[in-house]
Amino acid sequence: MSQLFQSYTLNNGVEIKNRLVVAPMTHLGSNPDGTLGDEERQFIKNRGENMGMFITAATLVADGGKAFVGQPSALDETHLDSLKETAQILQNQGTKAILQIHHGGIHAISDLNSKDKISASNHAQSGTRAASVEEIHHLIQSFANATDLAIRAGFEGVEIHGANAYLIQQFFSREFNHRSDEWGGSLENRLRFPLSIIDAVVGVREKYGKSDFIIGYRFSPEEAGDNGLTMADTFDLIDALVDKPLQYLHISLWDFYNKARRGADESKTRIEQIHARIGGKLPLIGVGNLLTGQAIENAFETGFCEFLALGKAVMLNPNIATLLKEKRYDEIQSEFDPERADHYGYPDLLWQYNCDGGNWLPPVKGKPHTPLNV
Repeated sequence: MSQLFQSYTLNNGVEIKNRLVVAPMTHLGSNPDGTLGDEERQFIKNRGENMGMFITAATLVADGGKAFVGQPSALDETHLDSLKETAQILQNQGTKAILQIHHGGIHAISDLNSKDKISASNHAQSGTRAASVEEIHHLIQSFANATDLAIRAGFEGVEIHGANAYLIQQFFSREFNHRSDEWGGSLENRLRFPLSIIDAVVGVREKYGKSDFIIGYRFSPEEAGDNGLTMADTFDLIDALVDKPLQYLHISLWDFYNKARRGADESKTRIEQIHARIGGKLPLIGVGNLLTGQAIENAFETGFCEFLALGKAVMLNPNIATLLKEKRYDEIQSEFDPERADHYGYPDLLWQYNCDGGNWLPPVKGKPHTPLNV
C-alpha cells in the first residue's frame, strides 16, 4: 500500500499527504436548519485520520435545492459558525477539509424548501419549473456565496457537485435541459452554467487572494434516458474542465470497473477512458464500491486515478485509512452488521436505511445486495 501513502502536490502548490480521500457521504445528520447536528458531529469526528482529504456531505447553497433530510447548508451568516466547527473537526484529524457545494434541482424535496423548485427546464413529474435568466444568475452566485463562507470558515477547498443528475448536471444534460436561450441547446450553451459556476467560485478565491484554496469538480460520466449523457458528452465536459483553474476532477461511479455504455469504447472501463482524456492535466479522484484492502490496492494499481475516494468502506470502518496504512487488511469489515450498533456512529436515519438494505449503502450481512444500474 506504499503508493497510496505517497504525497501529491496539486497545481496550486498544496501538498496532499497521501492519495486517500473520504468520499462525500449523505449522512442525514445535520439539524433541520442545516447547521451541524449532534449526529453529524459524531459521524465525522473520527473518520479522517490518515486521510489526505475529507469531502463533506453535499452542502446546500440555496433555498429551493434541499434534497435530503438532515442536509448541511452554507446559505448565509447563520451557517458560518457551524461551518467553522465542521472544518475544525476534520482538520483536527489531520486531513484537508473540502466542502462539497450542491443544489438538488428537480431532486429537491418540496417539503424541505420554502422556495420553488427550479432547474434548467420544466419537469412536470417533480413539480419543477424552468429558472428565469435572473434566477440562473442567482443560482450561480449562490455557489460563489457558499465558497465565500467556506473560505471564511477555514476550509481548505470546495468541491462543486456536478454529478448524480443534480442541478448542475441537469443544465448540461439534453435529457433535462430543453432551453432555447443562451443556457441550452448547443454544447457551448449547455456548458455555460457549470463553467459559469466554476468562474464564480474561482473569482471568490481570487478576491481573498487564496491561491492555496482547492477547487474540485465532481461529475457523472453517463446517465439514463434517450437524451441522457454519454461518454462522448463527458469527454466534451472534460475538455472544458481541464482548461479551468481547478485542482482536481472527481468521477462518480457506483463501481470502479463499470464499463462505458455509449459514446466510447464499450469494452473498456469509464474511468480509464476518462483518465486518458484528462491526459495528466489534472489529477482524477476515482471511487466505486471498494470494500476490502485488496480491492482498494488493486484499484489504485490500475493507474486510472491519482487519488481514491472511499465511501462505504469509511462508513463500515471509521479507521479504514489507519488499517490500510498498517496493512491490517484482516480487520477491514466489508459488510454492515445490524448487531454492531456501537461500532459505526451512524445518524439514526442512516442506520435505519442501512438496516433496510438500501443499495446505495454498504451491503448488509446476510442480505443480497443488488448493484445500482448507473
